[in-house]
Amino acid sequence: MCLAVPGRVLDIEERDGTRMATVDFGGVVKEVCLEYLPDLQVGEYAIVHVGFALQRLDEESARQTLELFAELGMLQEEFGDPWEMAAEAGGVLPPAREEARKQ
Repeated sequence: MCLAVPGRVLDIEERDGTRMATVDFGGVVKEVCLEYLPDLQVGEYAIVHVGFALQRLDEESARQTLELFAELGMLQEEFGDPWEMAAEAGGVLPPAREEARKQ
């Protein structure tokens, strides 16, 4: 499934003529294109889909949505490591989780 996820802008820079941002999605940080929201500023929230910021969002709505996504496991589904998720589906725990299980 591909979601539109709210994220908070941490940093903005121009790369090769394109306005790009570093965005935090509840602990997962990704690079996002700001061409559709050229006036978005550091500290603001936006809904991001397939690497593009599409709509500005207020902080409270963003936090509520991120909490709900985390509760439903959708952030891991959207941003998790595909190799790790495939291993888990096959019954193999990733090393960090295997170590935690042993303790």
